[in-house]
Amino acid sequence: MEAHPKKYGVVLYDGFQLIDVCGPVDVLNVLSTHTDGISLSIISETMNPVSTFPRKWPGDMGMPPFTTSQTLQPTHTFETAPQLDVLIVPGGMGCFDPEPANVGKPDPKVIDPIVTFILAQYPKLQYLITVCTGAGITSRTGLLDGKKATTFKGAWKVIPLWRPQVEWIPKARWVVDGNIWTSSGVCSGTDLMFAFVKHLHGEKIANDIAVWMEYTRHEDSALDPFGIEVSS
Repeated sequence: MEAHPKKYGVVLYDGFQLIDVCGPVDVLNVLSTHTDGISLSIISETMNPVSTFPRKWPGDMGMPPFTTSQTLQPTHTFETAPQLDVLIVPGGMGCFDPEPANVGKPDPKVIDPIVTFILAQYPKLQYLITVCTGAGITSRTGLLDGKKATTFKGAWKVIPLWRPQVEWIPKARWVVDGNIWTSSGVCSGTDLMFAFVKHLHGEKIANDIAVWMEYTRHEDSALDPFGIEVSS
């Protein structure tokens, strides 16, 4: 029987969506009071604080720039991070190329180092989790090829084009295919994390955490109020 994962990590990059990280991580924080030995690494390209504001706001993405931002402090770089059991890849505006000629395309300056890190970690990972457009980032590794996955509906016109080899699911709160869990947009990552906790530790612990957090869980992954119709 596979041991429960203990070593968790989350990737940061300038322009990550705050709740993509903090929603799942706070579930993990509370989980650590129910099971021993959980650790969390916050990982980025450098040890500099990482902002929720991208290095340059991508144009024509259907959303004006935020006027507020926050920073999180990494604990490790891609080079110094330990081998993890679970890696979480968040989404955010920072994954899009800010150059006007490349609207909707991935930003290689941001994504390429993350892709390299995912590929280095994956052979020994127990699980890979993505939130929002983090599925788009992860798709660039090729690890989602031939697998079912979902992503942020607000970027549905562009993210599936990043990797057509993926079977993108337009109506799903989250999707599980093998050891890869992908969630839809933003807050859905928290629902995925509760489902993940239930998968590993059972309903009682998942429910106890939700009650303590005063959170109403969305428990049916196929029931997606933000799902979209996609013509073939």
